[in-house]
Amino acid sequence: MRRRAGKETVIRGNVSDQIVLRHARIVDVLHHRVVRDDVLLEGGWIRQIGSIGTALDAVEVEAGGRFLLPGMMDGHVHIESAMLYPAEFARAAALHGTTAVFADPHEIANVLGVHGIEYMLQATERLPLDFCFGASSCVPATQMETAGGEVTAEDVRQLLKHPRVFGLAEVMNFPGVIAGNPEILRKIALTKAHEKVVDGHCPGLRGEGLRKYVDAGVESDHETTSLDEAREKLALGMWLMIREGSAAKNLQDLLPAVTDETLDHCLFVSDDQTPADLTSVGHMDHVLRKAVSLGLDPVRAVRMATWNTAQRFRMPDIGVVREGAVANLILVEDMESFHVTDVFHRGAPVVRNGALVTDFPCHEDPSVLHTVTLPPLDEGAFRIPTTSSRARVIGLTPAQLLTTCLEMEVKIENGGVVSDTSRDILKLVVVERHGKNGNIGLGLVHGLGLKRGALAQSVAHDSHNVIVAGTNDADMLAAARTVAEMGGGCVVVDDQIPIARLPLGIAGLMSTAPISQVLTDYGSLHAAARDLGAVPEHPFASLSFLALPVIPELKLTDMGLVQFDSAKQAFTFVPVCL
Repeated sequence: MRRRAGKETVIRGNVSDQIVLRHARIVDVLHHRVVRDDVLLEGGWIRQIGSIGTALDAVEVEAGGRFLLPGMMDGHVHIESAMLYPAEFARAAALHGTTAVFADPHEIANVLGVHGIEYMLQATERLPLDFCFGASSCVPATQMETAGGEVTAEDVRQLLKHPRVFGLAEVMNFPGVIAGNPEILRKIALTKAHEKVVDGHCPGLRGEGLRKYVDAGVESDHETTSLDEAREKLALGMWLMIREGSAAKNLQDLLPAVTDETLDHCLFVSDDQTPADLTSVGHMDHVLRKAVSLGLDPVRAVRMATWNTAQRFRMPDIGVVREGAVANLILVEDMESFHVTDVFHRGAPVVRNGALVTDFPCHEDPSVLHTVTLPPLDEGAFRIPTTSSRARVIGLTPAQLLTTCLEMEVKIENGGVVSDTSRDILKLVVVERHGKNGNIGLGLVHGLGLKRGALAQSVAHDSHNVIVAGTNDADMLAAARTVAEMGGGCVVVDDQIPIARLPLGIAGLMSTAPISQVLTDYGSLHAAARDLGAVPEHPFASLSFLALPVIPELKLTDMGLVQFDSAKQAFTFVPVCL
């Protein structure tokens, strides 16, 4: 395995007074063992492990045989996908034992450019959870969609100076890397010059193309879906980020790739999580539960959510319980359920007995609000003119971001293609919402399952234009207009009436409301969508990725239908009708 040394990412934060954890079962991920001992926390660090006498000024915490783990970390996540503003995300994640996340802010960057990344850095500055961000590498993700912002190589150079910017975030434009695109190669070179890490994104890439991608300096991938693909990437020295999120679940398929030889280069990530999953199913604790249930050794599982992640991001002082390490720690009841009872961030209590015991300050910034501007939309805006009765249809793949290109007979009325609920072929549109050109992309989707009504949202990876799917144009039009009126968000429409909605005022991606309200609205959305016939477990998460052209095989942007040509390793526009 090739390893790359380099500059370490720096995390700074508040510290606490002395805390003594008594009679803890310490999970030692470096030596693969569990030992019972006392632990002294002081000044934000682990000062001593062993028999510790009584200290007058120390706070005593009786672990009572509970397991003491390093705080869990998410090695790749988009905070915006939880639809919660950063402080609310931190509150939810902390309850599940997360003490650090490594996030790509390209969702908000695609709306607001560098200002969006700066907002995320500012909004997370004083939170009791370590937030590190990547400098977004592909904003816009491609030239086949209209984004609201842009992040240039010069922007990347400036961002890399920030101590909480870990390096270059996922390099999604892998065809550009392989073809030698000078702009993306410059961003990689700048990151290497700063001795920081380069994260990848290369779904299905194999063979010579993969070797060129790795040789260009890309070090990891979270888009791997098959075991053979995982093994090939590991053999080339890549870090394998095993993803288990809301929309994409790859853990079961990829876990056999974790062996004695590959363990050090494997880690767990969530990528994207809905607010409902984050709060009820869990965060990295959920991934650990599933991994252990599938047969992974519990200590190895913990290592892949702690020490390995810290090593990936060159942070040797976290992710381990040892003297001299940062006191980001959690107590869990057992090594199967990983039920979190206590969380310490830099030595300070964050969760005690399952309840939050510290503040999560909110950062307000009016400049990230009111970002949705749609073109004028009339009754003919979503009409798909037909030249054939056969058309390309985006085929949803359950629990995956990958789609298929289906060729299907379509229903035609008055010279245009219309939705056909009897065969689950729905009209899909993407409307440019950044006030730049008023583009409207037209397509079809199979697998969403609606029998009536329409769904729409301003969350549409990666440029986050407004995406709408529905059974008829009138409901789709009402849904798009409702999203604009809310200033961004998600909506379910039936008979041209919004029956459920979730406003997302921050860049059209995150709510300004507390998590309790977001969960209520999110639950109402899904109940309403199911009532209309929606099939996917997370219909809005599935819908949001149908506009992501850098994931094969067929997607829709505001500029049109995009198909991936595997032979040419390139994305091209194709007509709807064959």
